[in-house]
Amino acid sequence: MPTYLEVAVDIAREASALLNEFARQRVGFELKGEHDLVTVADRASEKLIVERLQKEFPTHHILAEEGGDTAGSSGYRWYVDPLDGTTNFAHGFPVYNVTLALEKDGELIAGVVADPTRNEFFSAERGSGAFLNGERIHVSKADRLTVALAATGFPSRKRHKNINVHFFHQVSMMTHGVRRPGAAALDLAYVAAGRLDMYWEFTLNPWDVAAGILLVREAGGKCSDMHGGPAKLQVDTILADNGLLHDETLALFAEVYAGKYREALPELS
Repeated sequence: MPTYLEVAVDIAREASALLNEFARQRVGFELKGEHDLVTVADRASEKLIVERLQKEFPTHHILAEEGGDTAGSSGYRWYVDPLDGTTNFAHGFPVYNVTLALEKDGELIAGVVADPTRNEFFSAERGSGAFLNGERIHVSKADRLTVALAATGFPSRKRHKNINVHFFHQVSMMTHGVRRPGAAALDLAYVAAGRLDMYWEFTLNPWDVAAGILLVREAGGKCSDMHGGPAKLQVDTILADNGLLHDETLALFAEVYAGKYREALPELS
């Protein structure tokens, strides 16, 4: 009998193939708000995933980004983002993913992040490690920020009020650079795979981070909030790294929160 993770990976493969077909068609988009995009691909992918999960696990609760909130009678809950990185997808920028994670009685037990553009499937099961296309992955060995490559993200709404630009500047000056790909689950998967050394962001949803948190932990990394508290699925802030950078990064963040900058913001001339 297939495991929860095996079923999740199979479903993610189907959804990835569906997204690839929509990508070839260059489908249009509509707005959920002033800035949030949604496409027919989001809805079709979610419909496929939710229907498959309901068929396989009829007693499980399913929480999906585009409105799918299916009650269940067991302690199992799925978090589903059918298309993480919709803005990228809508513009033909090839950085987006499908992500599914399973929680049992409040504890993450399985997760998958699928990248349709590269045919890469990151998967993890609690206590069993993290994998990329079946090969075990581990976080990086960078032991200080000065040799690290980082990533972050910015919100689609109220960007003018978002304070992350202050953190972005300090981390950019302290590291080899900061990437801003635009798909949170994939950023976390890249930390797990050692492609990124650390990642942080403000205000995400459970379906954005659930699978990625498990991947990072199972790959030997560490997740917390940006103050060092427990990482939560309803995210005000998140910090994920290889574990070796965690204390140094938290110390830097504490300085920024206090308005103390190691590197001054440049002046306009």
